[in-house]
Amino acid sequence: MTTEDFKHLIDLNLGEGTVLSIDENATPKAVVIAPTQIVAVCELLKDNDQTYFDLLSCLTAIDNGPEVNTMEVIYNLYSIPLEHSLMIKTVLDRASPAIDTVSHLWKTADWHEREAFDLFGISFNSHPDLRRILMPADWEGYPMRKDYEEPATYRGMKTIREEEDPS
Repeated sequence: MTTEDFKHLIDLNLGEGTVLSIDENATPKAVVIAPTQIVAVCELLKDNDQTYFDLLSCLTAIDNGPEVNTMEVIYNLYSIPLEHSLMIKTVLDRASPAIDTVSHLWKTADWHEREAFDLFGISFNSHPDLRRILMPADWEGYPMRKDYEEPATYRGMKTIREEEDPS
C-alpha cells in the first residue's frame, strides 16, 4: 500500500479530513494527523485486516524550537505479516505538549513515550507509568529541547566539562 492508500483508508473509516496532509519531505512519506485523532487512527491501522500494523517500531519526537513553537511526535508502524510500513506525524503546541498514549495498543510505546517525556517534556495522557526513564527523577528541564541549558552542577557535581587545551 502507498501512503496515499493509507490516507484514503483512514479518511474512509474515520472521516474526510482525519489526515491533514501527506508530508512528502519525510522519508518515508508520512501522514499528518491532528493530535486528537492519534488513538482512533492507530486503533484503525492496528485492527484493520488491510493494514494490520502489529509493530510500533519507533516513536520519537522533534522540537521545532521556540521560534516555530511546535513539537512533533512521529510514529513508525510496521506490519510483519503484510510487510508494509507507515509513518504518522502529529504536531503539538510547544508550550504544553500533550497527546494521548498508545501504550495500550503496543507495549513498546510504554518505553518510547517515557523517553519522549523525559527528553522533550511531552505528556502522554493516560500513560500507565509516565516518569523519567533516562534522566534522574529530580532532573530539571528536558535535554533534547532546543532551548535547554545544561545546569553547571547536579547534586554538587560538575556537569559541564571544561575544554582541554589540544596542545
